[in-house]
Amino acid sequence: MKKTIITISLLTALALVSCGTESTSSEQPATQSTTTASTTEASSEPTTESASEVTTEHATAPQNEVGYEGMTAVSADALNIGNYYISVDSSSSMFKIADCILHVGEDGMTADIIIDSKSYDALFMGTEDEAKNASETIGYTVNDGGQSVFTVPVESLDKEVQCAALSAKKQEWYGRTLVFRADSLPDTAFKEQRYATVSSLSLEDGEYTIEVELDGGSGRATVESPAKLSIKGGKATAEIKWSSDKYDKMVVQELEYTPTLIDGHSVFEIPVNGFDHKMPVSANTTAMSTPYMIEYTLYFASSSIKKCE
Repeated sequence: MKKTIITISLLTALALVSCGTESTSSEQPATQSTTTASTTEASSEPTTESASEVTTEHATAPQNEVGYEGMTAVSADALNIGNYYISVDSSSSMFKIADCILHVGEDGMTADIIIDSKSYDALFMGTEDEAKNASETIGYTVNDGGQSVFTVPVESLDKEVQCAALSAKKQEWYGRTLVFRADSLPDTAFKEQRYATVSSLSLEDGEYTIEVELDGGSGRATVESPAKLSIKGGKATAEIKWSSDKYDKMVVQELEYTPTLIDGHSVFEIPVNGFDHKMPVSANTTAMSTPYMIEYTLYFASSSIKKCE
């Protein structure tokens, strides 16, 4: 009996040791650990390496929407020769452009993309796959402020273009989509007037109504039409009344506007830079679990303008 008990005990101990070894092996991390996220793309767009695979997965940072609905490409032929500050949309949350200067010449356009960090060694105007096989890429210079400056060719404004950036730390190419925004340029940059204005319509100071059409977003939001239009000192402002009170901010030409809440509606007074074109605006909605900025366009039809009695 004692021999039997001893034998059973030994077998149990061996089984426990075996299970312990199996457990330790199965709990090995399946992915390679990465450093805490920082401001560099290398840490926010890491590669993930499986312990059982030799291939490397190419992970990217969260993506942003770029451009706006209904945008039409603007070529260099439509612009006056000169240098202009211009806004650039980037699809990558980590590819942050501090500033950009557009150069319009007789032979086309280039842009100085200015980045605060030293996260990138080179850019390529194309996809990341094309960049991997490219014989020439775009390096950077350093300006007086210590920022990286990449001078890139620009085919058109208000058009999605592909750009790849070489991570300085990972030495990997990451693709993103850029849009150089024509609506951020001053009116003097354009050879021809892009839209009807208070001056071209000979609108006198006073109160009017105007039909307005909203495009963009999910299509569920609406704005009241006709809207109130005020002309003062040759400038136009419109009262935009949303279909709900869930909008707490609008952005028009990079300026922020806050609403007045009236009978369950968010009501904004915003500038109208022109009529008969889709004017890009943004509106921040609080209807979702977290606030979200949505891109829209507003179309103010000059043919519908009526003077208030």
